[in-house]
Amino acid sequence: MGVEEEFVLVGPGSRAPVDRGPEVVESAAHVVGGQVQSEFFNAQVETVSQPTASCQDLRDELVRLRGAIARAARAECCMPVATGVPPVPPARPATVTDARRYRRIAHHFAPHLPAIEDLLSGCHVHIGTLDRALALALSRRIAPWLPVLQAVTANSPFARCRDTGFDSWRSAAYASWPTVGPAPDLDESRYHAHVDALVRNGALVDRRTVYWHARPSEHVPTLEIRVADANADVDTVVMYAALLRALAATLLPDVLGQRPAPKVPFRRLVLAHELAARHGPSGFGIDPYTGRERPATELVERLIDRTLPALDRTGDTDRVLGQWQHIRARGAGAGLQRADYRRRRRVTDVVDALAVLTVAACGPGPQPPEALDPGGERP
Repeated sequence: MGVEEEFVLVGPGSRAPVDRGPEVVESAAHVVGGQVQSEFFNAQVETVSQPTASCQDLRDELVRLRGAIARAARAECCMPVATGVPPVPPARPATVTDARRYRRIAHHFAPHLPAIEDLLSGCHVHIGTLDRALALALSRRIAPWLPVLQAVTANSPFARCRDTGFDSWRSAAYASWPTVGPAPDLDESRYHAHVDALVRNGALVDRRTVYWHARPSEHVPTLEIRVADANADVDTVVMYAALLRALAATLLPDVLGQRPAPKVPFRRLVLAHELAARHGPSGFGIDPYTGRERPATELVERLIDRTLPALDRTGDTDRVLGQWQHIRARGAGAGLQRADYRRRRRVTDVVDALAVLTVAACGPGPQPPEALDPGGERP
């Protein structure tokens, strides 16, 4: 498994996104090389973990990468924040990173850009090694459970200084982007024909702009899952990756045995994702097989029970159960953001709390936002 995390860079005075991505990437690359990369907007950066079979190694690497970008950001008078949408909007319209592919995407999808100008940031998990045929077959099996994982990682209730009413505004805004949603039921030959047709007729820029919730990666032999918001709590990210790997391991024998997959109507999947975006883990979700509404917490626990043998085999049971109980006790990402806001009714407090939590596991190197001099922030 491997994890890609997207972060927004915010200024300590305004708590708004600032276009320091190129400088932060250049500086952090001296420490972590190509594991830190530019993102679509100049106010974002992305980190890419090495593939690993160990949850502890994954956590250690995510902490190391967060520490590297935090130190680089501090030198640029900004700080990385892991959230699906920054609560405070940019002072000026977001600018697209000066890279040929990003310029092409911005030009091609110009009518859709307002849907992502809130600087949507996700956490993507790669599971593999899998050839494309196997990744496609596994994606069909995993699809009914992805709304459950989306709910537990919902972390973007605020956008443009207001509570959107969604636990994951990123999911709601991103849904209008071309091809975002549950993957169609395709075998390998139909996948190639379908995606090639989308590129040929101009619906996509290239094959890498397929944004299904679960897709075969075009550059590594993995299945990529794209339903989670960026999360400040690194242990939530590790739990998410562990559950995805365990779910894949649980379902893989059925794929290899060519046993028929349960048929879940596409509209039911869409509705389940809409409920996950709206209510997160505190509301109701859709039971993937009966279609009935069930408490989201019940669905999470059913997922954990379903994957328990696989979690036991990899030694991840205690980690996953412990983090889930932690979330049940103190709240998931969206609930924590709202609690931070209620203390003083200040959205800037939400940003500060996210900035601290994003680097909380990194040790004494990166500093909390109050340690940065707002007067040093560049215009």
